[in-house]
Amino acid sequence: MSIVPFRHASTWAPLLLAGLLAACSGSDRTPAPAAPAAPAVNTQLAKEIAMYEDLLKTQSYELAAPIGQDIVQRFPDSPEAAKVKQTLADVQAKAEATTTRRRLERLWSYQTGTSESGGTQNTASIYSSGGAAEERIRLVLRRHSEWGLSVYLFGSGKGFVCRDVCKLPATFDGQAAAIEAYLPETGEPALFIKDEKGFIARMSKTGTITLEATLKDGGKRRFEFEVGGYDAAKFPELAKKK
Repeated sequence: MSIVPFRHASTWAPLLLAGLLAACSGSDRTPAPAAPAAPAVNTQLAKEIAMYEDLLKTQSYELAAPIGQDIVQRFPDSPEAAKVKQTLADVQAKAEATTTRRRLERLWSYQTGTSESGGTQNTASIYSSGGAAEERIRLVLRRHSEWGLSVYLFGSGKGFVCRDVCKLPATFDGQAAAIEAYLPETGEPALFIKDEKGFIARMSKTGTITLEATLKDGGKRRFEFEVGGYDAAKFPELAKKK
């Protein structure tokens, strides 16, 4: 039997230590996180700035406002964000005004050239605000080829209470007024306003009108109409008969 010669510790100890260090360094080292890709960030910022500026040129404030807000929030320390801040408050105000105007415009309904009782008519109408749908009434502007210009309130119930010529308490943007009205001879659930042209002229410069009327099946009620979106061009004069 052969005998393995004994090696001194000074021979194998350095080799063992080197192996242990290599094993530890291979298992415990965690790769450092990658740094953000600055070029990608700059590209995104450049795209948003370009969109924001293009939308301002076309006065598309509703679309520009959220993009400008995103630039300020995501890139707060950038020169681009500082530039956007100079216009953002104004853009947001215009965006809100545009949203409000479009909402008011959608409240109106227009019909032109329709046939009614042997004649032709154009109408513009708007429902009162608030309350249940069945409790609302309509404010109607009508031009009829036989009956001329009319302005009236129209309900879905039994109609209104009014003796002879009655006065309806009203406000035009908070300014008090009294509107003279009368019931139609034909018995429809309507209440006609006497000074049609004067009412429309004042309404055209008003944002909100309130009118108080008494219903046969509901008592005295106060109705509000958000008329600020009225478009006179969509309620044209009727063509004159040849």
